[in-house]
Amino acid sequence: MPERRVLLIIGGGVAAYKSLVLIRELARRGVATRAILTKAGKEFVTPLSVGALTGDKVYSDLFDLTDEAEMGHIELSRSADLVVVAPATADLIAKAANGLANDLASTAILATDKPVLYAPAMNVRMWEHAATQRNAARLAGDGALFVGPNEGEMACGEFGFGRMAEPVEIADAIDAALAGGGLDNSLAGKRIIVTAGPTHEPIDPVRYIANRSSGKQGYAIAKALARLGADVTLVSGPTELASPHGVKTIRVETARQMLEAVDGALPADCAIMCAAVADYRPENESGNKIKKEHGGIGAISLAENPDILKTVSSKKAGRPRLVVGFAAETDNVLAHARAKRIRKGCDWIIANDVSAGAHCAMGGDRNTVTLISADGEEAWPELSKDETAQKLARAIADALAGPPSLKAAE
Repeated sequence: MPERRVLLIIGGGVAAYKSLVLIRELARRGVATRAILTKAGKEFVTPLSVGALTGDKVYSDLFDLTDEAEMGHIELSRSADLVVVAPATADLIAKAANGLANDLASTAILATDKPVLYAPAMNVRMWEHAATQRNAARLAGDGALFVGPNEGEMACGEFGFGRMAEPVEIADAIDAALAGGGLDNSLAGKRIIVTAGPTHEPIDPVRYIANRSSGKQGYAIAKALARLGADVTLVSGPTELASPHGVKTIRVETARQMLEAVDGALPADCAIMCAAVADYRPENESGNKIKKEHGGIGAISLAENPDILKTVSSKKAGRPRLVVGFAAETDNVLAHARAKRIRKGCDWIIANDVSAGAHCAMGGDRNTVTLISADGEEAWPELSKDETAQKLARAIADALAGPPSLKAAE
């Protein structure tokens, strides 16, 4: 089998130390690395340490007489099977997106005829800045691949998206790209909101109104969308599930808190309302446990909760291009789901049959669903929640790829 080779461009950032671990991980997988170390990168790792791990010369100077006599930036950029930029700083991303080439790293990126994989690493505010998002979206549109950034604590003490993906994650992405499949970034630049789990509506300090939703399907959907490059905000009711990798998770308890969080996450290209929101809440939450001898909880009066799906679907300004609802039903599944789509005003409704047996019941690990839109219906076979999520994510990517073609609900 021919040796697989990558050209690793190490940008200037605290995360540069991870590039050393990445080189060793790639060597373990049989991937040879040649490195370009930027001037800023030298402030964090040394040419000696990089060269010791790659077993090759480390390149940094665009105007090196010997290298450039042999058109070094051209040869470097094309001798590898893949160019990897890790850490990919805001500066490197901006240069690449705008075709600038004033040092060896940016020149090699511009001169390559091979795929380029970026592992962004920067302060959360820098990553979220409109210019950086615009530059990343432009690169993705040009065919560039991305892995990360992850959410977490920054070296500067702030918390959010901007941490470079871990070396094993980057190595996995490199393996995928070298295998010929590349990375699917078809939702890069798209902002998507997903709601998941139940809501808990407090009655008193020891009781609440809830349902059997586990949140598994919504979390799986958020993960599947993030894997396609989407910027995903997951608004989750109370669950025991860990936040999906690469997803911004906002945890709430009640329906009103969930609506507030969804409103705060708008505007978005798509909203997927997968949460099982309680229809009602106690009109007045008691500060003390309600005693049976004083009427018990049967004496409480109920108030109607906000209809989050209908609220998002009916927005006059800033409505997501695609609004997807879920209908978990036990009888007359399709009829109830069709009526719900019209009543709520959403574009798609996912009819979820939760009566098909314990393995497909609410909170289980498998689903039997039908996607219903104004254009028709598509019944899916029984699938795991991850498989359902992947199938839905692909359908959403296809729908958002072209001009709006799905008719809004009547």
